[in-house]
Amino acid sequence: TLDELKIGQKSRILAVNGQGALRRRLLDMGLTPHRKVAPMGDPIELHLRGYELTLRIEDAKNIEVEEV
Repeated sequence: TLDELKIGQKSRILAVNGQGALRRRLLDMGLTPHRKVAPMGDPIELHLRGYELTLRIEDAKNIEVEEV
């Protein structure tokens, strides 16, 4: 899942699990991860099509990825 990636590791989104508005919003954004981690480990920051998105680790656990 997305929360397990190392900094700078590239991946491809396989599935966005969960339900509700957050899931819908993440799908609309078309996740293309390039992640950074906050000093205390939560939240994480992703590079998404030219902008930065910050997600809580609990939300990142719902995003299945594969290494590229």
